[in-house]
Amino acid sequence: MSGQDAQELFEGLLGRCVAAGASDMHLSSGEPVSCRVHGRLRSFGDEQYSAGQIHAMVRAVLDERQQQEFAERMTVDLGYTSAAGERFRLNCYLELGSPAVAVRHLRQDMLSLEELGLPAKLRELARLRSGLVLVTGATGSGKSSTLAVLLDEINRNRECHILTVEDPVEFIHKNKLAVVHHREVHQDVPCYADAVRAALREDPDVIMVGEMRDLETMQASITAAETGHLVFSTLHTGEAVGAVERFIGAFSGKEQEAARHRISMVLKAVIAQRLVVSADGEGRLPALELLMVNTAAANLIRTSNTAQLYSLMETGSKDGMWTLDQELARLVRENRISRDAALEQSSHPAALERLINANTAGGRRPGYGG
Repeated sequence: MSGQDAQELFEGLLGRCVAAGASDMHLSSGEPVSCRVHGRLRSFGDEQYSAGQIHAMVRAVLDERQQQEFAERMTVDLGYTSAAGERFRLNCYLELGSPAVAVRHLRQDMLSLEELGLPAKLRELARLRSGLVLVTGATGSGKSSTLAVLLDEINRNRECHILTVEDPVEFIHKNKLAVVHHREVHQDVPCYADAVRAALREDPDVIMVGEMRDLETMQASITAAETGHLVFSTLHTGEAVGAVERFIGAFSGKEQEAARHRISMVLKAVIAQRLVVSADGEGRLPALELLMVNTAAANLIRTSNTAQLYSLMETGSKDGMWTLDQELARLVRENRISRDAALEQSSHPAALERLINANTAGGRRPGYGG
C-alpha cells in the first residue's frame, strides 16, 4: 500500500469517527474498528485491517522524529489535524507485536461553560490574575475540554499572553483578545519542566501545563505561580483532596513542610471531574467536585490537615464549593442522570444514597447559572 493510499484510508476512518459522534477510535490488526460513543465502546462495522495496512497508516501520519521514537520506544503520542480540519490525539503502540492506534477526537469548536454543562463558578477562575488551578480526573473525564474552555474564556475577555505546553498540543486556540502560543513537548521543547522554566522569560500572563508529570514540572509551576502568573494544569487523581495530597506527596519528606507552605500560598482551586451517562443515554454529563482554596483551606494544607478538606467542601457552598457526591445527588434529583449511574461514579455510595434521599431542595446549587 502506498503512503498516499494509506493516508487516504486513515483519513476516511477519521471522517467516519467524526460522523458517528465518537470520542475515541481503536484500530488493531485482525479486529473490526471500535469506536466509543457516549462512553460506550462498540464495533464500527465488520471491516478489518491487516498488520501491514495499519503499519502503512502509522507510517503515513508520523514524521521522521516520531517514526524514530516509535521504533525506539514502541509507542508514540502525537497531535494530528485531518484534511477536513478536525483535530485528533493519536497513540500508536504495539499489540502482540503488531501496530495499533488509539485515536481521541478533539473538537475544536469551542463551546461555552454552559454549553458543556460546566458551572458558571468556573468563570471566576478565568478572571484570576495569578495562582495555580488544578483540573483532575481519570483519562477521558473531560479535563482537556474544561481547560480549553477556561483558556477560551480568558482569550475572549482579556488582553494578555497565553502560553500552552502540551504533549501533544490538543486544542489550537486562535488569537482573540489574547495572544496565544502553543509549545509541544519533544517538538518545540525537550520536556514540561524546561518549557515552564523557559516560559518565565517569554512574557506570559497565563501558562497552561498539559500535565504535572514529575516533581520538576510541579516545582517550576509553583515558581511560575509565585512570580505572578496564572497557571493551569492537570493531575490524574479522582478527587480534589487526593490531588492536593498527591501534589504534596511528590516532594520528599524533608521538603514537604516547605512545599505545603508554598502550595497553600498559590493554589486557588482544584476541579475534580468525571463524565456520567445522561438519563436518556444519549450523551454524557460532567460531574464536578470543586475545592476553592480560601483562608481555611490554605490553613489546612499548610498544617498537614488535608484530610479535613473534604468536610470543608461539604459545608462550603457559600464559598462555591461542593463534593462529587453532592453534585451527583443534584443531577439525580434533576433527573439528568440515573441513580445507578450516580452510584457507579461515587467513592462513597452509602453516603450518596443518603444525599439523594434527603428532603432537601433539588434546585441548582450555588455556582450554576449566569
